[in-house]
Amino acid sequence: MLKKPNAILFDLDGTLLDTAKDLGNALNQILRGLKRPTIAYDTYRNIASDGAKGMLELGFGEELKNYDFVSLRQQFLDYYESNICVDTDYFNGVENLLLALNQNNIPWGIVTNKPQFLTLQLVTSFPLLQNCAVIVSGDTLSQRKPHPLPLLHAEAKLKLTSPSTWYIGDAERDIQAANAANMVSVIAQYGYISDMQQTHGWNAHFSIQAPCDLLAYF
Repeated sequence: MLKKPNAILFDLDGTLLDTAKDLGNALNQILRGLKRPTIAYDTYRNIASDGAKGMLELGFGEELKNYDFVSLRQQFLDYYESNICVDTDYFNGVENLLLALNQNNIPWGIVTNKPQFLTLQLVTSFPLLQNCAVIVSGDTLSQRKPHPLPLLHAEAKLKLTSPSTWYIGDAERDIQAANAANMVSVIAQYGYISDMQQTHGWNAHFSIQAPCDLLAYF
């Protein structure tokens, strides 16, 4: 029997926000500039959680080694930063979930591998996200997920007397980090997970098919 959460931490991309199209737009902008074939949404959607590196590896494949990766990554980030909220929105049901957490006085936060300057730009673009109690980005600490340190740091910031923290994410590294931090790990199956991924092997405590599924637990 799982203990009810008294705090919930979330991944950002693929869990709270559907950012895939804007990340794909950044990739395709670079590919068009180099006269390379663009990548379809259905192909890049489930790579979106892997950020700039994952998207560039998808777009260039084996030929990526023939390019200046640092330069391509910077071009990707520059375009994405300037067009970060064109097609990005909450996943359906996220707003109701966050409102319910607020109404039940359950503190919640964001732990993402996304760089801080992009994380904060997204958070300020979605007013409800500004109610979060803590934000830990990929460059906040010396470690990032799958290391447990970012989750433990976020939990410490919440100053809970007796923590019962849950972490929700859509990537295996999210579950690895949560388990290593002794938190309840929850897979967001609605996120960027391909049919090929065997999520039952991630050893999560359980998974949800939609954000509102969490409401049954508090």
